[in-house]
Amino acid sequence: MAQPYRLTDRIGRRAALGLIVLQADETIEQDFRRLFTASDVAVYVSRVPSAADVTPETLAAMEAALPAAAALLPPSLEFDAVGYGCTTGATVIGPGRVEKLVAGACRARAVSDPLSAVLAAFQALGARRIGLVSPYIASVTAPLRAALAAAGLEVVAEMSFDEREEARVARIDPESIREAALRLGDGVEAVFLSCTNLRTLDVIDGIEVALDRPVVGSNQALAWHMAHLAGITADRPVGRLMAI
Repeated sequence: MAQPYRLTDRIGRRAALGLIVLQADETIEQDFRRLFTASDVAVYVSRVPSAADVTPETLAAMEAALPAAAALLPPSLEFDAVGYGCTTGATVIGPGRVEKLVAGACRARAVSDPLSAVLAAFQALGARRIGLVSPYIASVTAPLRAALAAAGLEVVAEMSFDEREEARVARIDPESIREAALRLGDGVEAVFLSCTNLRTLDVIDGIEVALDRPVVGSNQALAWHMAHLAGITADRPVGRLMAI
């Protein structure tokens, strides 16, 4: 005998968020689940193939795989926001191209990426002179600096771990990130901790206290931007940005 049943609303009654994560990324998914803890906000994750070494060429290669990754998000859902979780990847591919590819492969009311989110964050914070902390080699960081400059932001100080292996980026000690940020000097109006694979969430507040300046991390900014696009706020806000 068939058992009658009832249908309910979707799990994310308040918001459904989609996140496209790099195959090699170990951090952003964990950060999003820490920031969005409410039972009525659902976070769905898909992964896109990514290379072990980070170069402009391997970042650009993700463009071809983005639609398939977005299409693996649950097709029955209309997402309030979908994010592509790669700062330098979005920079190399271009935010407009990322939005077109993702929106064409899944049902999303809005699409974001860390570069778009960071630009919106610094505009909201009123900061233009930026200190940059990046894990990557110079050839990977250069397009990001150019994109920031094109948006009217000036990178006045920069620290890099000069790493090209993604697996090692995920293992960089958060204390090392804090030390790098504190070495940026007094001439910055805000600090940008770039890369979704860096474990920045636990050090943002402390750096802000030490420097008395806002600190923006890729994952924090993407979560903040997607939350705004979805009309919600994060359940566990981090940093001055998420108070806006």
